[in-house]
Amino acid sequence: MFQHLQQYAGDPIFGLNDAFHRNTHPQKINLTIGLYYDENGRIPVLPSVAAVQKELADDPSPRVYLPMEGLASYRSAVQRVVFGADSRVVAEGKVATIQTLGGTGALKVGADLLHDAYPLAGVWISDPAWDNHHAIFGGAGITTHSYPYYDPDTKGLAFDAMMNCLNELPARSIVLLHPCCHNPTGVDPTPEQWQQIIAVMLERGLIPFLDLAYQGMGEGMEEDAYAVRAMADAGLSFLVANSFSKNLSVYGERCGGLSVVCASADEAELVLGQLKAVVRRIYSSAPWHGGHVVAGVLNDPQRHAQWLTEVEAMRRRMAQVRKAVHEMLAAKLPGYDADYFLQQKGMFTYSGLSREQLVALRERHGVYIIDSGRIAVPGLNNANLEHFTDALVDVLERD
Repeated sequence: MFQHLQQYAGDPIFGLNDAFHRNTHPQKINLTIGLYYDENGRIPVLPSVAAVQKELADDPSPRVYLPMEGLASYRSAVQRVVFGADSRVVAEGKVATIQTLGGTGALKVGADLLHDAYPLAGVWISDPAWDNHHAIFGGAGITTHSYPYYDPDTKGLAFDAMMNCLNELPARSIVLLHPCCHNPTGVDPTPEQWQQIIAVMLERGLIPFLDLAYQGMGEGMEEDAYAVRAMADAGLSFLVANSFSKNLSVYGERCGGLSVVCASADEAELVLGQLKAVVRRIYSSAPWHGGHVVAGVLNDPQRHAQWLTEVEAMRRRMAQVRKAVHEMLAAKLPGYDADYFLQQKGMFTYSGLSREQLVALRERHGVYIIDSGRIAVPGLNNANLEHFTDALVDVLERD
């Protein structure tokens, strides 16, 4: 029946992760996948999360289906975290929010909604991008395009080229943007640049779709939501997909949210109905356990404060790793400009290494970085920084 189907090539990141586990190098380092590891190389269970999980484990209540839109206390928590406790658009009922299957599920539901509303609209995605962005929107029937984003010469934002592209887009084009910690580059617009981007969105009648997967891991929980809140203040209608996988370390629980900021409360109610219809035809309802874990942390003042401290500790550790790498490379290879380790933010750093250099890192040193050159910063710690920087210096000098 299915012999005519094409062979799935597999996901390149997961494929490299498998290759890492097969490698027998005694000092091998995995810098491929987007997971947060602590200083000991372990994925942490946050104490705030563990406390809620224990309560849930002791609760004999049945795990019934959640409503299509998700747990009400979860949805209100999403709105507070993403838009702020004093958000005007939330208070006015202009935001339709649902609980989703992680950030990826939020993107899928949002893509289906937009394709239903604007079947001829295309989506513009940053170059480079997380590969799955193209797959998700393409799978929803939306034609995908790219806009300039990364400047390999400066290892920073190609802002002028990006703005030139956005200024040429037809009205109702969808533009996918990262409010913070851009994946894969770690390069973010400044607040001033965000204001210029917002002005173009308004002038051209574009539809921003924000992918907020790493809130709290760039500059801070409030700072990382700047673009979201600035767009809301500017009166834009837009979508926000957010994820708690990283900042709550609940990857497998699939905890995300999709929020649509509308022109009025009536429109938000209309949109919520359509979001529920999309959810019903894909997966019907979101996870009970993950929803209650997140709601239990975010809606309890003491646990919420504890969680903010835990996320800040993760952010500071990654910043310290970046600083240590920069200092080591400056000492070992003085002519090499490693400033991008300090200037880029979040879980990823875009190295600019060539394909040949990346292969040499794997084969000679057991250091695994994906083919784009994106380095997953949390995979580095005090125990492997020396080996990583030695390996990097070796391939930079020889290849």
